Amino acid sequence: MTRVMIPSQLTAYTAGATRVEASGATVGAVLADLDRRYPGLRFRVIDEQDRVRKHMRLFVGQAETRSVAQALGPGDELLIFGALSGG
Repeated sequence: MTRVMIPSQLTAYTAGATRVEASGATVGAVLADLDRRYPGLRFRVIDEQDRVRKHMRLFVGQAETRSVAQALGPGDELLIFGALSGG
């Protein structure tokens, strides 16, 4: 299981949870597992071409990744961040 940090703008999908766990050997597999339990969450992070949306940032530990194929190892944590904007 991978620990996943959910940003505040996506907690409406997770009933307010900011930390959840998901199964999968890659970032994409973890997001797919999350989407089965929290429908719509994956689409807010990944676009129709399986790319990380421009306003989203994903980190495996402290290393940023833009790839859903990024492998996850035992004990890895996936951090999802959404860019904030203002005007």
